This record gives sequence, structure tokens and C-alpha cells, in this order.
Amino acid sequence: CEDCGKSLIGECKLHGPLIRAKDRVIPSRARLTLPHYLTLRVLELRAGNQQILGVFAKKVIQKRTQFGPYVGQLSTKLTHYDESRLVLQVLKDGGKYFLDTPNEDCGNWMMFVRLARNQEEQTLVAYQHCGEVYFTTVKPIEPHTELKVWYAADYAKFMEASAVFIKEESDVCPLPPVAKEPVDPWICSSCRSTFSTFALLESHQCIHKDRV
Repeated sequence: CEDCGKSLIGECKLHGPLIRAKDRVIPSRARLTLPHYLTLRVLELRAGNQQILGVFAKKVIQKRTQFGPYVGQLSTKLTHYDESRLVLQVLKDGGKYFLDTPNEDCGNWMMFVRLARNQEEQTLVAYQHCGEVYFTTVKPIEPHTELKVWYAADYAKFMEASAVFIKEESDVCPLPPVAKEPVDPWICSSCRSTFSTFALLESHQCIHKDRV
């Protein structure tokens, strides 16, 4: 205590506690990379103050606007899986790697973009170019509209996913002109979650193994 000139364990009983000044909270790397005409909105607050975020347009964004590349850590397995986000992989030096974003300081704002549940709400398409993943708008995006993404046709083949996302409910998006045979869903033996491809199931099961 500078007032009584003593070194004390805990606060000074005579002069009281110190006034604690906290450092300014610095936004994560991912939040700092958000373009000025986009904004993050909290869509849901789950247990433990976990925020479910969405990316929304603040002004009209023209069709064929390209975003990227997607920033993430190259990994042979996912350390973080979110069913509302796309699983992304790239081909690097002959190997296939996940773009992993275990926290907001390992990625850019594109990690907050949620997947499209159907063709009507899809505004972005994800594709691979020169070992990087980019998102491009497939139609003009109006203000206050959420940006949602799904795989481009060629990238869907690379990811072993369907070219369109099929909701769990009864409404099904129309398939592209090339007819495909229906595929039974892959089911996780631990939690009974269903996945459209074995690659997505394998990524999901990595999380169960890590928790064990």
C-alpha cells in the first residue's frame, strides 16, 4: 500500500482495495476482418453464453461479388465442428486438408457464414481455386439479408456432398439436371446424428474421439 508504505497480502484494511482498471477488450481477428458493409448479429444465445452468429448485409451486394480466401488452419482432422457451418477442405501438395477454425483468432469473418438450408435462401456459393476457398454471391443480396452458403457443383463432388442441401423436413430442393440416385444418410453410432456423406460423418466422429 503506497499510503501506509506496507507490503500486504490482500487489500489494505486501513485504506481499502485498489481501484482496478481493466484492459480494453480487443475484437477477435475474425471480427476485425468483417467488411464495413457487413455486420454480425446474434441469432441465438445457448448455454454458457455461447452465441450463434449470422452475417448480414448492410447495403445491396451485387451478384458475382467474390469474398475470400477463407482463412483457417490446415489440418488432417477437424478440432471444431458446427452443424450450422460448412465443412471445408482443400487440396494442398497432393494432400486433402480441412480448413479448421477452432477459435476466432484462427480464421476470418467467413467462418461465421451459416450454411443454406435450401436453394431459396442460398446467397453464396463456395468453391476451391488454387488451393484456397472463396465465396461468391449467386444473386443480389438486399440489406438486412443473411449471407448463407453452399458448395458449388464441382466442389460438392470434391467434398463428397450433394450439389444442393436437403432439409430434414419434407421440402426438398430440386436437384441439378444430372439425375442422381438417392443416398441413404450416414448415421453416427454415438449420438444418432445423420450426415449426407461419409466425409462429414468422419469429421463429426473425430470430435467424439477427442472428447473420450
